[in-house]
Amino acid sequence: ATATAVALALTGCASAPAPQAEPGGSSDLVEVRGDFGETPRVDFPTPLVPDTTQCTELIEGTGDYLVDGQQALVGLAVYNGTTGEEIQAPQGFGGQDPLPVVLGANTLTGLRTGLSCAREGSRVAVVIPPADGFGEAGNAGLGIGADDSIVVIFDVQEAFLPRANGSPRITRDGFPAVVTAPDGRPGITVPDDEPFETTEVEVLKQGSGETVEDGDRVVVHYTGVLWDDNEVFDSSWESGAPASFVVSEGSGSQVIPGFAEALIGQQVGSQVGVVIAPEDGYGDAEQAGIPAGSTLFFVIDILGVV
Repeated sequence: ATATAVALALTGCASAPAPQAEPGGSSDLVEVRGDFGETPRVDFPTPLVPDTTQCTELIEGTGDYLVDGQQALVGLAVYNGTTGEEIQAPQGFGGQDPLPVVLGANTLTGLRTGLSCAREGSRVAVVIPPADGFGEAGNAGLGIGADDSIVVIFDVQEAFLPRANGSPRITRDGFPAVVTAPDGRPGITVPDDEPFETTEVEVLKQGSGETVEDGDRVVVHYTGVLWDDNEVFDSSWESGAPASFVVSEGSGSQVIPGFAEALIGQQVGSQVGVVIAPEDGYGDAEQAGIPAGSTLFFVIDILGVV
C-alpha cells in the first residue's frame, strides 16, 4: 500500500510543456502548398535571417505538443534559408515511409526547438538561425555556410506517447516494487525472495490504446534489472530515446521470448512488469554481461504500435 501511494504521488498529472519556439517574421513568410502528408511545394523570400528559431504551425494538429524524449514519424523537407536551394529532397511523404525522429540531446538544437511546437497532424515550418543549426562551421557537405539559415517543413504523421499514461494497478505480493518519476523513469526494487520459477507478467498501469498483436512492431521505453542484485543492465531511458522492436511468439521476434510474452495482448499506454525466467531469457548463455541462468525483471512502457 505504501509503495502504491508513492507511485501515485510520483505520477501525478503535470501540465503539458509549452512550445520552445514561436511564430515569427521569418517562419510566417514560408508558404507551403499541398495536402498534409503529400509532397509539399515550398516558397519563401530569401534570405530569411531570424535571430532565434521560429516555428509556424501551418496545419493545426491535435493533442499535446511534442516533448523531449518523444518519438514521432514525420515527412521532412529541408532548404537553405539564405539561398532558397533545396538541401534535401522531401522524404516521408506520399507513398514513402515516414521518418522516425526523437526530440533529444542528439537532435540539432533548432530541430529540437522547432518540433516542440508540433503535434500529431501538424504541418510546421521551422526557420533555424546558424547558432541553432551547424554554427560557424556550417556544413559543406549539405551546402550550408556559416551564415546560412535552414528552413524545414515537417508533417507529423504520428506521435507516440512519451511515457505510459494508464491507470495504476496494485500488483501481487512478492512482485518487484516500481515507482515512476514524473518524467516516466521507473525506480525498481527487487525483493530478497527467490524469483518466480516461471515467467510472470503484471500490468502496473492499464492503458486504453491499441492492443499489441503477434508480429507487431512496437515503440517502448524499458528498464531491465538482474533479479539477483537489482542492477540495471539495459535501459532505453538512459539512451534518451524509445526503442522499437518486432514482438512475436515465433522466429520473427527481435526480443527474447519473455519480453514478447509481456507485450503481446497488452494495450498502448500500459506499463507492464515482467519477471523473465532463464528459459525465456538468455538461458545458460552469458549475454553482454548478464550471467548465465539469470532471472531478469523488466519494466516496459508501451508507447505505440507502428
